Amino acid sequence: MPRRRVAVTGVGVVAPCGIGRDDYWQGLLTAPPEGRERHVEPWDPTPWFENRKEARRTDRFTQFAIAAADMALEQAGRITADPVRSGVHIGTGIGGVSTLEDQIIAGHTKGLDRVSPFMVPMMMPNAASATVSMRYGWQGPCETTVTACAAGTHSIGNAARLIMDNRCDAVLAGGSEAPLTATSIAGFTNMTALSRTGHSRPFDQRRDGFVIAEAGAVLVLEEWDMAVERGATILAEILGSASTADAHHITAPAPGGTGAVNCMELALADAGLAPGDIVHINAHGTSTPLNDAAEADAIHKLFGAPGPLVTSTKGVTGHALGAAGAIEAVAVVLSMALRQLPPTIGHEEPDPDMAPLNLVTGDALSWEPGPSLSNSFGFGGHNGTLVLGPPPG
Repeated sequence: MPRRRVAVTGVGVVAPCGIGRDDYWQGLLTAPPEGRERHVEPWDPTPWFENRKEARRTDRFTQFAIAAADMALEQAGRITADPVRSGVHIGTGIGGVSTLEDQIIAGHTKGLDRVSPFMVPMMMPNAASATVSMRYGWQGPCETTVTACAAGTHSIGNAARLIMDNRCDAVLAGGSEAPLTATSIAGFTNMTALSRTGHSRPFDQRRDGFVIAEAGAVLVLEEWDMAVERGATILAEILGSASTADAHHITAPAPGGTGAVNCMELALADAGLAPGDIVHINAHGTSTPLNDAAEADAIHKLFGAPGPLVTSTKGVTGHALGAAGAIEAVAVVLSMALRQLPPTIGHEEPDPDMAPLNLVTGDALSWEPGPSLSNSFGFGGHNGTLVLGPPPG
């Protein structure tokens, strides 16, 4: 049986630079405030829950996923897929860490009998996927990919595969993360992963680490013919994806970006495309010295010079770990719809020791949408690449 096509018919996003598609896009064009943390503020989950009690029994990362899924489904319109052929695939890096941290403190200060009976269902990494499936009655595969900062990209790729292989007709796919607790920030700080200056400067000579963020995003993926038949507006197409491992180091990328090269090559083969077909790459671009250099090496090796247009949106959004790939996939979809690429805000000084990139800087750039990649790389050596195509003209 030939592989089925996958349409994107809805996107929803909760990010520090904006909640909802319009505010998120405008945020991507605007310089962010300084600081090593990017919070979603103000955040009120109650519009997406029946009451405050229900919201309080849900971790913040699940709240983001519920809000994003709701927005995505509202845009997609009425889904006609059978519920048992409708799945959920939402990734995360560390799940409900704020719930875990709060309850450990409660156990130590008030006694173990005061630990919440809701702790486990709130903190478990699959809580977001499970809650979304229950909210909408989607009874197909309901799974969670936990691959650090590649989780959102892997989830979308895995979800698309379910449709391509005729296991599902629709899947809610994305990533969600709310990691801004005192302990997790201390952990990232003590391993010197965070920027000392409070600036995210992707691919810049002065880059000194990432700015940690929280966020969530969900895409509605549908089997192409079903989406066409019901008259849905197709926003983009998932053309292919790939997942590889560096098998090198728990935090550092493989020298020369060899793992990233393998991942992008496999994703292109999965999509049936050649390097010359790609016109844009949404880079992982965390603004850490080693990761940016490895990714630049990988892009240069595979695509040459000048290569496709490259952007990193983390100069604005910060790095939302397991949600990063999902909010960046949304950025690519919106870039195709609006026919503009957001600039790599934070980048000002090219690094003469880094492989050259065709980086979009300054202002948003008008472009003719075409096949594009979205890269994500995570601690543990996880690599993920999505290939997205624009909707029919």
